[in-house]
Amino acid sequence: MSVALITGAACGIGHATALAFARKGAQLVLCDVNSEELERTAAQVSEISTCLLARRVDISKHEEVEAFADEVHRLVPSLDVLVNNAGVYIVGGILDLSLDDWEWVLGVNLRGVIHCCHYFVPAMVQRGQGGHVINVSSMYGFWPAGRVTGYLTSKFGVFGFSEALREDLRGTGIGVSTVCPGVINTNLVQSTRLRNTGNADALRDHLQRIYDRRNYGPEKVAGAIVRAVERNRRLVLVSPEARIMYHMNRLCPPLSRIIARASTRRMFG
Repeated sequence: MSVALITGAACGIGHATALAFARKGAQLVLCDVNSEELERTAAQVSEISTCLLARRVDISKHEEVEAFADEVHRLVPSLDVLVNNAGVYIVGGILDLSLDDWEWVLGVNLRGVIHCCHYFVPAMVQRGQGGHVINVSSMYGFWPAGRVTGYLTSKFGVFGFSEALREDLRGTGIGVSTVCPGVINTNLVQSTRLRNTGNADALRDHLQRIYDRRNYGPEKVAGAIVRAVERNRRLVLVSPEARIMYHMNRLCPPLSRIIARASTRRMFG
């Protein structure tokens, strides 16, 4: 039976992915900074399969990830699947963001992925039985747009890191998939940092309505992640908008930029 670790497992895509792997018979290792919701996910996983471990971990802090990895590796020699899903969102351009904002978004979204790969992938390689790494990027990992400079930078970084990691691990039997979900209806908006946006409450409500109307649930992303592991897919463009904009950005960059600007105005004013 395989062992899968999911970061950001308390809610949204991470929660749905944990349950999807549990239904496939995997044993789960879970982490998040939200202890209460993480316990809920762990309990639901335990009704389906086995939750080996659930811990509060801030993946932006390498010492916490190191301690977590030591605990995991006392239970199992290595992971079979590592899903780097945890992420945060921030709205604001280069003139709006503080250095603390940059530290926050890059710490979780990019360095968190690097930390987890640093502490878990070597054991997967050493075991020599293959495995898979899933890195959740974003449409903003390949589609330049304004007003989301910090988030976009972090997700471009995850996209590039995943491409390089797949090459690094070629020949080891360990696959790497980059997942770009699209507009997914989770609770991410409620924890988003909004910078220089006027009425923050009104903007947050506006963004939530957009996500609610789109109503594309995290379960679809979870299913795509499981299939990516099963089929060793390099790039996973989950939603229709992710697929459309990826190919448009490659085939007609000027039109892609026009759409990005229009989308930015619609979302952020």
